Order: sequence, then structure tokens, then C-alpha cells
Amino acid sequence: MPPDTSPYLPLVLIHGHPFDHTMWTPQTEAFSPTRRVIAPDLRGYGGHPPPAPAVTRFSDFTTDIEALLDELKVETFVLAGLSMGGQIALDCYGRFGERVRGLVLADTFPRADTPEAAAIRNTTADRLLREGMRGYADEVLERMVAPYADPEVKAHVHRMMTNTAPESAAAALRARAQRPDYSALLTRVTVPTLVVVGADDTYTPVSDAEAMHAALPASTLRVIEGAAHLPNLERPREFNEMLGEFLAHVG
Repeated sequence: MPPDTSPYLPLVLIHGHPFDHTMWTPQTEAFSPTRRVIAPDLRGYGGHPPPAPAVTRFSDFTTDIEALLDELKVETFVLAGLSMGGQIALDCYGRFGERVRGLVLADTFPRADTPEAAAIRNTTADRLLREGMRGYADEVLERMVAPYADPEVKAHVHRMMTNTAPESAAAALRARAQRPDYSALLTRVTVPTLVVVGADDTYTPVSDAEAMHAALPASTLRVIEGAAHLPNLERPREFNEMLGEFLAHVG
């Protein structure tokens, strides 16, 4: 790979569950002409073989990302994550935050699961192993994206979900059920942070984004109208404008 000659910080994009790196296609296309964009598939996603053991830990995802950045010789960067990707981004910040120059947290929340929420994740993991991904994908599609979303966007999201191996999705769900609470970490984030949320998101509602914004020492909150849980796909122009403004500020 040729050396990075861009004067701008690289942008690292962490996808959500149960998706893959193509979730970030509108952002990769928009920003790669001017800066290095790194959008990896998490372990078990995007054609990677399912992980072993059956429970992927968040620290495993973080270790993979750190190793990739070391391999690519990326020392400092802007780190962005959506949903589970936002929680992994926080895990990364807790582990190697000295390398992060800006943080983007989209449609995510920092709290650990309650026992009830963890039980639901584990039950869903069992279901995916038993039934596969299609029934689940059919059920949650119009929460992942709004019912009024563009049909091509819906098809893309459904395709990402059904292409994910049930074993990988189940392992990630069990990892999420065991993840730490990042609420205290928010108060120690020292870099500029952009908090983004779709106005119609029911998984991580605007109130969650407002709470993160209040806890972060230096953050900007942006709400994207006409979008649910994946505003970067549902409203890419608006999302990219907000992200572009943030990147111009960070460098």
C-alpha cells in the first residue's frame, strides 16, 4: 500500500451489528478523495469466518482494530462508530485513546445491558443459531431503517443482515450482553466528539444522544430528521455534511 500523503487525519469507521463495512459506502465515497478512510469488517462479518469461541469479547474487536491500524502505520486518526460500532469505538478510546484526535458516536449509547436486556440478547443469539438470519432481518428491518426509507437502502440493509453468519451475529450479541459500562469513560474523553442520531431511531433514541452529549466534555449533538437507526445510509447527504463540518474542525 502506498504511503498516505494526505494532510488530513485518517478516518476510521466501525460498522454496527449485524452489518459489514459496506454500511459506510456513502461516507467512504465522499471522504476518500481527500483523506485516508479505513472501514474494516469486524471479525466474523463481511465474509470473515465465524469467531471461536462462541462469545466474542469487545476487547477482541478492539485488539483487531488496534492491530490493523498498527499494520497500516496509522498513528493518529478520527474514530467513528455507529450502534455497536460506537460502543466498540468507546472501548478503543479506553484502550488507546491517545491516538484518537476526534470521536464520532452515531446512534449508540454507553450503558451496560441490564440483566433483562442481556437475557434478550442471549435469547436472540439462540434464535439466530437455530433459525438463521432471514426471519430476524425481516422483523427488524423497519426499525434499523425507517419504514419510509428508500427501497434500495432497505434492500442493502437487509442484504447485509442476511449475509452475516448466524454464528457471528450470535457471538456479537453475547459480547454485547457482557460489555462494560462506558458511561464514566464519556466524562474523560478529551477530544472533540460529534454525537449523531436519527430523529426516528427507536433503538437508540434522541434522549440517549442527549445524555451522551451532556456527559461529554466537548461535544456537538446533531439530530438527523427523516432517519431511524442508520442515518448515514438513510440520509447520506445530511450525515456527510455534518461529518464533513466536524472533520474540518478536527483536521
